[in-house]
Formats: sequence, C-alpha cells, structure tokens
Amino acid sequence: MDASGTQDTRVRRSGARVQWEPMARGPDIQARGRKPLPPQEAAEWIIRTLREAGFEALLAGGCVRDMLMGRQPKDYDVATSARPDQLLRIFRRTLKVGVQFGVVMVGDAGPWTEVATFRSDVHYSDGRHPDRVVFSTAEQDALRRDFTVNGLFYDPADQKVIDYVGGQADMRRRVIRAIGRAQERFAEDHLRLLRAVRFSAELDFAIEPKTWRAVVEHAALLEKVSRERVLEELERMLTDPRRAVGMRLLADSGLLAYAIPAAGVGIAWPAEQVNLACARLADLPAQTSFACPLATALADWPVKTVGQLCRQLTCSNDLRRQVVWLVEALPQARRPKDLSLAELKRLMASGYFDDLKHLLHADLAARGEPLDAWQVLGERAAAIPAEKVQPAPLVGGEDLKALGVTPGPIYKQVLDTVYTAQLDEEVTGRDQALAMVRRLLTEAGHKA
Repeated sequence: MDASGTQDTRVRRSGARVQWEPMARGPDIQARGRKPLPPQEAAEWIIRTLREAGFEALLAGGCVRDMLMGRQPKDYDVATSARPDQLLRIFRRTLKVGVQFGVVMVGDAGPWTEVATFRSDVHYSDGRHPDRVVFSTAEQDALRRDFTVNGLFYDPADQKVIDYVGGQADMRRRVIRAIGRAQERFAEDHLRLLRAVRFSAELDFAIEPKTWRAVVEHAALLEKVSRERVLEELERMLTDPRRAVGMRLLADSGLLAYAIPAAGVGIAWPAEQVNLACARLADLPAQTSFACPLATALADWPVKTVGQLCRQLTCSNDLRRQVVWLVEALPQARRPKDLSLAELKRLMASGYFDDLKHLLHADLAARGEPLDAWQVLGERAAAIPAEKVQPAPLVGGEDLKALGVTPGPIYKQVLDTVYTAQLDEEVTGRDQALAMVRRLLTEAGHKA
C-alpha cells in the first residue's frame, strides 16, 4: 500500500487474461531522481496520480486489446475524467498536442503518455476532426471510438475490463466491428476505412459483414484523407508480418485504388499485379524496413510511376530513393551471371543490398521460377571481400587539376570510367590509374 492506502499495481499478461500485480513505487518520481519508467509503469503512475487527486482514470484502447490478446502493446493510453486544465495543473511536464480535443501528453514519469479526457465528439466536417467535443463519461467516450476491440478500458484497481461496446465478445469471435453504425464511423474519420483493413490483417480477425460492406461502399472517401496519414497506415500495414493479407484486403475492398493509385485514382490494379504483389509480400522476412515491402508491392510498375507514387504518398526523399532503387535494380539482380564485377559491387555498396536480395527471392518465388538467380547473386557477393566492395578511388579531381584540366563534365566522365575499371580490378594501382586518366583525356581531345 502507498501512503494513501491505494495498492500499487502493474499489468502482467497470462494468455488472454490480464492480471494486475503489485508494483513498487518508491516515494514518488522526483524522489527517485526522475529516473524514466518503462511505458507501462509510466501509465500506471499517471493513473495512480490522477486517482489520488480524486479523478477516474483507466487504461484505454489498443493497449487493453493487446494485453487481453497476450500481445505487447506499442504504447499505453490513459483516459480520465480530469479536464485538460486540471491535467496541466496536476502534472509538471506536459504537451498540449490536442488540448482542444481533451488530449494532453504527460511526461512526468519519463516517456510521453497520451492522457485524454472522456469525451463525446460532435459532428465531423472535415472527415478527420470533430467540430467540437463535449467532455463526458467513460461510456460515452467508448461509444465515439472506431471499433469494438479498441473501445475497451481496464481498471487496474478493480482488476477488470470495462466493456460498453461488446469488444470482449468480438475478440472471442475474432471480429473487427465498427462501434454503432459503420457508415457513421467512417464518415467521421475516413482513415478508419484503412484502419479496419490493417487491424483485420494484423490481428488475424475477420471484418464483420456490415462493417465490410461499409468499407467497400465508402472506399472512395479515402481519397479525401491526407497522404501523410495514408502513408502512416500503409507503413504499419506493410511492416507487419501479415502484410500480404493486408494487401489483399486493400484490393478486395477497393481501397487500394485510393491508397496506392498506381493505375490512377479510383482505378483498380490489374488482378495479375495484385496477385504477384501479394505473393511477393508473403515471401518477405517478418521484419523488414518499410522500403522493402513498399518496393515489393510496386515492383511491377514502371520506375517512373513508382517515383511519382512515392512523391504522392509524401515519402521522404531517402525512402523514395530507396524504393525506386530497389525497383530499378531488380532486373539486374535477376541476371546475376551477366553482372560485371563493378556492377555487382555497386549494388552491394548501395546500402540496400539485403533488401534487394529479399525482393529478388520474393519475385522469383511469386512467379514460380527457380531460385537460381537469388543463389548465384548471394554466392557472388559472398566471394567479394568487404574492403573491395567500395574501395577508395585511386585518382580524384586533384589529379586532373594537376594535369591542367579545366573543371567540367570531363571530370565525372573520366573519374567514373577509371573507378569502374578499379572496381572491375582491371586497374589495381595508382600508376595504372593515372596512365588510364591520361589516355582518356587524350582520346577526349584534352592535353594531359
């Protein structure tokens, strides 16, 4: 017990059952030297602090779902009867990230934890944000959420799940069901269309028939969602081991034509390309960077189209370059015996070679082709010592300056040619490299 007589507790998972066991608190966070707590314990500390201040506080949403399923939650959210202004007075380290919607980030215990006031949302004009919110009760707060499995609360003091929406029953049935009328939930926030598919794939739950029909009927609403939000959902979906299932659901629901409009906004991908993309995605390792499955999904599209799509999706420059490189390099990787030593080394030096090998294996397997090319590529790469993959150039711009060559395009032409010869191990020393420079300059009409 702490000084107030309240038992300190922590969540422990045991199969599908949530257990709450004592957690040593110490005097308080400040007395502990503000040592950051793990995310779960930080949420517990916030709940305890709010209850000591006289407010209701519960774990809410996805973390409760994941604990009940025996999964490790990605984060822990707290829902409370305390208003935002009260949260700002109770806690010292806060961020008013969504205070107009009753959301405050609290960092007193170390990691930032989302703390939201129980609320009801009043009309959505923009398909994303409520026009205004009304602070309310836990039950009303549950009713405004998206899906029943995300509408659960957990009371650590009484060690029980609080379920106003039938989420536990749907978890037992392994079903994704919209809370209330699916059409209304999707009209409020169009991104929920994509989230329904992601949760279905990620959790291996079926989408309840009425909810599925609403997804299909309202798929075009996804076009109105900002590309940044779509990209975030795609990243979560495609980096999950069940990414192929997600891709199939995107296609079957009609969402793919709006999420990744490779064939044009609202135009369905050709069935053959969908089938190949799904088969490739199913072959990838469970854990990959986002670029690898995104390139894997887009590998049948022209490189120019892939680049345009990455820009439309607001991919970072680095992500776009990596995805485009992978799609562009795949044809080379499919003919490893024809690659020169320099070409192979450049592929290896890209930083994305492992992803390229994953993509190659997936592409060959999806097409029912032998894996010989993948095996040869790996064997040739393994035979090259690491120090020879990207050696320092034997000559550089200073050498051309010393020969009296005026800086210009000739620099790149000559230096690239010499470095290619170095990678091919046709030139192995500086004297050979300088002799080649002089010869190339002479052939180009430059005195050296």
